[in-house]
Amino acid sequence: MEGEVGNFIMVWIVVFACLLYCYIIGKFIPKGTTRLLALSIVTCLFLWFPLKLTTMHLGGLTSFFIAWLANFKLLLFAYGKGPLSSDPPIPLSRFVPMACLPIKIASTHSRFESPIQETKKTVKKGYLVKLSLFGMLLKVYDYNQYFHPKVMMSLYCFHIYFMLEIVLDMVAYVARTVVQMEFEPPFNEPYLATSLQDFWGKRWNLMVTSILHPTIYDPVRSISLRFVSRKWASLVAVFTTFLVSGVMHEFIFYNIGRLKPSGEVTCFFLLHGVLVSIEVCIKRMGLHLPTIVSRPLTLGCVLVTCFWLFFPPFLRFKPEVRGCQETVAFLEFVTTGRLISPSNASCPYI
Repeated sequence: MEGEVGNFIMVWIVVFACLLYCYIIGKFIPKGTTRLLALSIVTCLFLWFPLKLTTMHLGGLTSFFIAWLANFKLLLFAYGKGPLSSDPPIPLSRFVPMACLPIKIASTHSRFESPIQETKKTVKKGYLVKLSLFGMLLKVYDYNQYFHPKVMMSLYCFHIYFMLEIVLDMVAYVARTVVQMEFEPPFNEPYLATSLQDFWGKRWNLMVTSILHPTIYDPVRSISLRFVSRKWASLVAVFTTFLVSGVMHEFIFYNIGRLKPSGEVTCFFLLHGVLVSIEVCIKRMGLHLPTIVSRPLTLGCVLVTCFWLFFPPFLRFKPEVRGCQETVAFLEFVTTGRLISPSNASCPYI
């Protein structure tokens, strides 16, 4: 654990140095291919850094923050687009957290309710509810031998949702306190989605959606318009966006579990790309299902395809065991100051 913590600190020190370099590059090199070439060394390093971390939490989060979000934001920055580009340029104190964290400044015209519009009491209550439910879920894992595997997979859906909500809320709170910025929420009640297009585009992991749209969807759609009609160009862009998302998820899964990619996660996102495309075509024909039907149908589709393609590769590296061991090792360090290897931590799953 001591070596992992040291690697983690060193990785993020170098990340901050790289972002300082990117900020300076933006001052002296005009947007375009030349700036992209100057930033390419950083994007390569950001893909390599997560490989230096072996724990599920530190390695997984670092993969998500820098290999995916930061790299895609830097790609936009190379061409003078995205959250890192503005006129006048944003200060370094905001450039760094916006580049490497899953946050962005909330717009006053945002269609989602921003934290500044909520009362502090509501925010605190919602966070405590999520934290309590997540704690109860972890306790249920003590009795996993009594549950059907499909039930456990259903619980993993809630596990991922609560974990992401809690972690991203914590990141947003810390960043808000340090740099005094407000941020759009990472989720928008995904369990209320009335279609797959609604789920992926407006409710689930909005930070990824907002970065994939300008980096993948818009350029692919623009290029496709040269060869096909607007209707087909949009479908090509949707499918390509899901393909890229699948590849990035495979990369993150590899960094977490260090198992050979099976391609199942990519197939999961390709399948949803096809389903969303079909859904768009049906809507263009004027066919719409009532909410009372579309909502359970959407959630059912997401759950079934998760059981089939998303969770099997995720469960192969035993995330509940590794997560428990890493948590025990972290608590041991917090309470006693003693660093132990997660593999040596006492866990009820073993």
